[in-house]
Parts: sequence; C-alpha cells; structure tokens
Amino acid sequence: MLPEVDRTNRSAAAAGFAERVEPADLPELMDEPCAYEEFRACLQDLAKVNRFTRAYKPTIDFLDRVAARKDLPQPLRILDVASGGGDMLRQVAEWAERRGIAVELTGLDLNPYSTRAAREFGVRDPEDKPGASGIRWITGDVFAYVSAERIDVVLSALFTHHLSSADVVRFVAWMEKNARVGWFVNDLQRSARAARWFRVLPVIMRWHRFVRHDGPVSLRRAFRENDWRRMLAAANIPVGVATVESHAMSRLCVARLR
Repeated sequence: MLPEVDRTNRSAAAAGFAERVEPADLPELMDEPCAYEEFRACLQDLAKVNRFTRAYKPTIDFLDRVAARKDLPQPLRILDVASGGGDMLRQVAEWAERRGIAVELTGLDLNPYSTRAAREFGVRDPEDKPGASGIRWITGDVFAYVSAERIDVVLSALFTHHLSSADVVRFVAWMEKNARVGWFVNDLQRSARAARWFRVLPVIMRWHRFVRHDGPVSLRRAFRENDWRRMLAAANIPVGVATVESHAMSRLCVARLR
C-alpha cells in the first residue's frame, strides 16, 4: 500500500464519523490527474464493487416504481449523471429490455476518461449517438447541461459524495427543475464500521489501488439521513416530497417521484 494511502486513511479514522468531511479536505485518488489506463482499470474494479455490494438494486427498484405509473412517458428518457464506466446504465438498459419499456438513455460525466471508457466497455459510437445499446455517452458539466429533449428521470450513483455540500444542494435543485417524472440519488451512508470493512475487503479482492484508498475516504465524505434532510430543505424540497432510504451495504438513497 502506498504511503499516502496510509496517511489519508489514518486521518479519516482520527477525524471520526459524526460529521461529514468535505471533499476539498479529504481528496480521493480518483479525482486527481492520472493516466487513462489507470483510470479505466479503476472503473473496471468499481463495477466489480458495485456487483459485489448489489449497488444496482436500489436504482432498479426505483425504476420499477416509475414503471408502475399509468402515464409512463414513451419513450422514457433517463439521464445518469456522473455515469462513470457506464455499468449502471447498462443495468438500466437490461431492466428496460426485461420490462419491455422503450427508453432513451444518456450518460453524462465531467471526466472525458469516463466517456471514453464507457464506450469501450459497451457498444461504442464515436459521435455520441445511441449505439445498439441505446445509450448515448456525453462529456459535460451537469450544471451547464441543457438537453434538447425532455428529461423524465435523473439518476446518479456514487456521485454526491464527490460534491461539496453546497453543490449537493445545487444538484438537487437542478434535478427538481429538470426531471419531469422523478429523480434518484444512490450513494453511500457514512459509517465507521463500513470504512473498517472497506480497508480489508479490497485487499482480499485485489481491487485497484484507487478503490482501496478511496473506499474508506468516500465513506467519510458520505452522508447520513439528517444531512440529507438539511440539504433537501436548503434546496426548497418540501418535507415528505422526497424520501431518504437506507439500504444494505451502507447505501443511502434519496428518491423523488412526482
């Protein structure tokens, strides 16, 4: 393990988990400049983490609730913000195929490495047009993103803990403004116990060094229910409109259906 990994993890443990640490005060290796090949390898192992922790299930369960609507838009246009290597949207594509639901899927990520990797991991289209998978991959900043077509559902997974608390409020307000049917945040729940486990598990599983370092850090930068309640209020989301839901494997999700 690299020396800087040990130092950061010791700092995270010493700080305690009662309060969230802002990303600027506790960086992740994945957020730092690196070679494309290293970033791509990290994304591959993150997909393994997601499968191991059943991270897709809360999002798919939410989409099942969306699909139960009598006025379901045709096609259902879904935007995944911070889509990374695209494994979540590929799960959504499989869900839509199983359910016989027509969808238009877009993955948006600020990092061009993510867009490149997502194309490589799935069906590629060099002109950002949907390929056989029906997924369009776009590089861009969500706060500057303007869709030419309606957005029905906005999804995000393991994204909000990368944002400052102020930008999480901004992101919630953006989703509330742009998602016609609803939005869903799938992220981590701050937990010292989970962080301890995540210092061991990636070593046993031989996951990428970024994953070994960033897992405990992410859990230190993550949220608890009271954090989300404050941020929802700051984004002018009325009480009871959005739900904050705990899931297995230290997941904390926020759901909004109109």
